[in-house]
Amino acid sequence: MTIYSMTGFGKGEASGENYTITTEIKTVNNRFKDYKFRMSSLFNALELDLRSRLENEFRRGSFDVTVTYKRAERATADFQVDPRKVAAYLELLRPVFAQASLSLQPSPTEFLRSEFYKDDDGNRDQELEPLAVRSFAEAVLALKSSRAAEGEKLAQKLLEHLAVYETCLADIERQKSRYPEIMREKLTAKLNEKLKDLKIDEPRFLQEVVYYLEKLEIDEEINRAKIHLEKLRSVLKSTGEVGRQIDFLLQELGRETNTMGSKSAVPEISSQVVEMKVQLEKIREQALNLE
Repeated sequence: MTIYSMTGFGKGEASGENYTITTEIKTVNNRFKDYKFRMSSLFNALELDLRSRLENEFRRGSFDVTVTYKRAERATADFQVDPRKVAAYLELLRPVFAQASLSLQPSPTEFLRSEFYKDDDGNRDQELEPLAVRSFAEAVLALKSSRAAEGEKLAQKLLEHLAVYETCLADIERQKSRYPEIMREKLTAKLNEKLKDLKIDEPRFLQEVVYYLEKLEIDEEINRAKIHLEKLRSVLKSTGEVGRQIDFLLQELGRETNTMGSKSAVPEISSQVVEMKVQLEKIREQALNLE
């Protein structure tokens, strides 16, 4: 059984000769798909491809993707100052200092700034893009694993709530056998109160009891609820996009549960119906996070 939650986190990292790229993907529930990318403009050309990979791997959710990069320690230590940039800088300053009758005495640390580094844009781009793709793929795998683990926990919780609902339904099925006795007692009490001096016509009285029992019969609702429960358990053991299926089945179960409550002639049944509604609401809230 592989059911995926829409909540998860995945992290991937890829290192090359000069750079290390880290990709982090956080996801939360969403009725559809939503993507937010936070990364350097260096990776703009990759965004459509990365988005397409998410489209293919996941069905629903809100995706927050962050891609960062940093120089490897070795590359940072081995950076080289461009002598031509330094010479051009000094050549620019000498006339200015000479005109002001000042002595030009630059500090070597001034040339540690990035504007004096040798240009490596071509090599950088060639190295960064493959690393970005690798780190993203690793993050996607970690995210799928995270969402699967979270989905398994959610499915287990849903089954626990479902078991409580089924226990209440079984109790209602036992309690409904008391309907004839309860209706007979209620109608007898009403007739004795309203028509104290009249003799009750027993056959006609029993017909009235049968009439009320037919109106209060809940066998069909119980049977339909059992069918929906069986389907719901089957969905929770399946794979893929189950969130919408669960939502539909919960609506059907809610309808049958409400009808049982409206027809209830036994206080114990009414209390069980309340508990069943509570369990359905808990299932609905947690199922919102399922893909």
